[in-house]
Amino acid sequence: MSKEDFPKLGFAATFSVSCVWFASHAGGGFATGNQATQYYVSLGWFAPIMAILSMGILALVMRELMILYNTNNCKNYKDLFETLYHPYDKLELLFEIYFFVIVICAVSAAIAGAATLFTEVGLSYYLGVVVVGVVCLILTVFGAQLVARASTAMSIIILICIFSIFIMGIMGGWNEIKNVISSGWATTGIGKPIFNAFTYAGFQSVVIPAMVSCGASLKSAKNVSKACLGGFIINGLALAFSCLMLLGWYSKYVAADATALPCIYICKQLGNPVLFYAYSIALFLCFISTAVTSIYGMVVRFESNPIFVQKIDNILTRRVILSLLCVVVSMGLSTVGLTNIIKYGYGYCGYLGIVIIILPGLIVGHIKNTKFLKEHPEYIGK
Repeated sequence: MSKEDFPKLGFAATFSVSCVWFASHAGGGFATGNQATQYYVSLGWFAPIMAILSMGILALVMRELMILYNTNNCKNYKDLFETLYHPYDKLELLFEIYFFVIVICAVSAAIAGAATLFTEVGLSYYLGVVVVGVVCLILTVFGAQLVARASTAMSIIILICIFSIFIMGIMGGWNEIKNVISSGWATTGIGKPIFNAFTYAGFQSVVIPAMVSCGASLKSAKNVSKACLGGFIINGLALAFSCLMLLGWYSKYVAADATALPCIYICKQLGNPVLFYAYSIALFLCFISTAVTSIYGMVVRFESNPIFVQKIDNILTRRVILSLLCVVVSMGLSTVGLTNIIKYGYGYCGYLGIVIIILPGLIVGHIKNTKFLKEHPEYIGK
């Protein structure tokens, strides 16, 4: 093979892969402001810097794993992690466990987030959990493809709303932001914020299967690097702006006990009813979309398992049973509340992610890629 087999791709091709990362990141947890509050803003002025650091760490890991995926002709994430851990191939099961747990946490967080929105209009949280759970079950079995097609439109609405809130929120809280930064307000030393940056990157590594799949079209290491750089810029700036805005309102939404949905609180304070209702509806639909597509992904993953096929012939019955199992488990977990799911569920997945994804990717992946590219310079690309 020669460099001609690895053409230099245009901006649009690499940018489209960067957008896959952003679309996966900018879900309900990001859009509520809950994640940013817990992992960054609650620790003080470090927040925007640590947000950028976290996305930088994840970008480097993605780069190594995407190059490893392409240069070893991997077909799926199972192949990728077997290649990464080789000669200890069976360690790939750790990623399977991580992926399963974090998907359940994501569904539980989506149900909890949607149910929390119910409380904004005076309805019971637990009634919201039941209603959202039933809606997710019905849509997973009968309308998952429709939800998947509609998710792009919902994501666009969310992004328009959230960036409008960012701009208005930063302007509205600018004096407080200046006070926080000038006073050096922080609740801890630098160690905890850095650890949180790694933890956040750890649970956000759940996007890697989608990224390596989309990144297969990039082929060369240079194209992968450009896509990861673009993703770092988009995600880093978005998360940093989110943290900056939240710093300006942190004391107020903590005092108002609105830490579950801080962006909703800020939206109310901005006094723009159109933005508030548009954002609330889009956020609710985003939660439903996340839950349904995540459950459907789990159903597809297990519906062809020989054990299920042997015991249940009808594929619709298998889907109903698997969907019901996922929904019931997620509904049960959602009763602990959105904040606890993000703090503990995502947190422990983040710790596991550091050990089985972040560090192996940065160290083992880099060593294997460096050796391979030295022996096959054509894969570096133009």
